[in-house]
Amino acid sequence: MKLFKRKSIPREEQGIVNTTPEQTVRAFLNAFQLRDVEAALSVVDKSVRVEIFPLDVREGGFDDIRTALTDIVNAFPDLHLVIKDVIETGSVVTAELKVEGTQAADYAGAVNQEKHLDVDQAWRFTVDGDHIVGIHVYWCQNQLYRRLAVKRLDQIAIV
Repeated sequence: MKLFKRKSIPREEQGIVNTTPEQTVRAFLNAFQLRDVEAALSVVDKSVRVEIFPLDVREGGFDDIRTALTDIVNAFPDLHLVIKDVIETGSVVTAELKVEGTQAADYAGAVNQEKHLDVDQAWRFTVDGDHIVGIHVYWCQNQLYRRLAVKRLDQIAIV
């Protein structure tokens, strides 16, 4: 028999929010889609491990994902992110995306051509609790260069 009864405070009022890994990733993607880099980074752990294979970022960290997102947002002011599919497998969430926009600044070594870009991408996130602790980004760099009208890959030149 309990002598004292403890009043139960709802978890939301305690600041504890139950989120699934998919909800955390969708919060990141929605903020990125709105071009709000800081909001996207608010769900990324400061000790995140980042791999952006086309940009040759290996064993990167928080600053690398901040730079990548900022570069994309700055280079494509009309950025449009189409989320094709999000698949949650335990703590790993994979998102299939199409990134579209018109280039307005140098990006990934290609000078500004004011060309429209649409590149299919896959982002794999590892989530711990309500924070992203791992990000792996994949896209075809040759497709990106073709869309931006880069003629040669050994020396970035314009067509």
